[in-house]
Amino acid sequence: MSAVAGNPFANPVIERGEAAFRQHRRERLRMTLLGLAILIACFLVAAWVSEARPASIAAGLPRVGEYFSRIVPDLRWAVLFRDWETEGSLASWFYRADKWALLLLETANMAAMATAIGGAIALVLCFFASRNIARNTWSYVLARRGLEAMRTVPEIVYALILVWAFGIGPLAGIVAIAMHTTGALGKLFSEVVENADLKPWEGVRAAGGTWAQGARYAILPQVAPNFLSYLLLRFEINVRGASVIGFVGAGGIGQELYLVIAQNYYEEISAIVLMIVAVVILIDLLSDRLRKRIIGEARA
Repeated sequence: MSAVAGNPFANPVIERGEAAFRQHRRERLRMTLLGLAILIACFLVAAWVSEARPASIAAGLPRVGEYFSRIVPDLRWAVLFRDWETEGSLASWFYRADKWALLLLETANMAAMATAIGGAIALVLCFFASRNIARNTWSYVLARRGLEAMRTVPEIVYALILVWAFGIGPLAGIVAIAMHTTGALGKLFSEVVENADLKPWEGVRAAGGTWAQGARYAILPQVAPNFLSYLLLRFEINVRGASVIGFVGAGGIGQELYLVIAQNYYEEISAIVLMIVAVVILIDLLSDRLRKRIIGEARA
């Protein structure tokens, strides 16, 4: 009452609102500071557990630079475009490019086949793993937990196990990548299905359609463009993954890269890495163009 008597323009409702706003802002500031303190504490604990100490980093960085300086080829401009027998030429740097190109093709084929297999299995399982259209609770739980198990284990761990089972070669790599792809795509696909419009689904079911018919004719046409986008993105990821699992004998260019690293053929390391980077960039560009074109036509 005194505030109102002293200031005829004061409004108690506005004053209470401003006080509540200031209190809310102070509370938000306290919560933000508390969250920041917890984040910093977690970061420090993680750094301590992983032994990421400033002294270790400072000691290791020069050695990293030294290693990279060794893999840089000794190219000389005067003989840059000479034949492969001339040291300092590009041809001598990539003197095994034909073999590496075939291994890169094998790597891309491994990624393509694994993506196709994993995508097909994920396409089936995603409908069971979608909460909104799952046939029952048990099918939902089993499909979800199965997809989680498949994507939790890294491809290289699968490859280690499968190399023992199938022997050294691309088959182990294809199966390993396909298993992880199934888990990853199954989750993404199921999330897309859960965001689909259920009116067509309800119409198909009301007309006497089976659960499978509802998934095929009511849900799949809606989600197919997103499925295709995720599938192409996964193919790009699998090309990179296929380049790594060769380190454990699962075929592809990774196996050759592991050999030259183990034998300290420094210039060959940089040549193979550059070829991998070039192929991955090319596949990414082509896949991006294909994805935009197909998705655009599907939504037109």
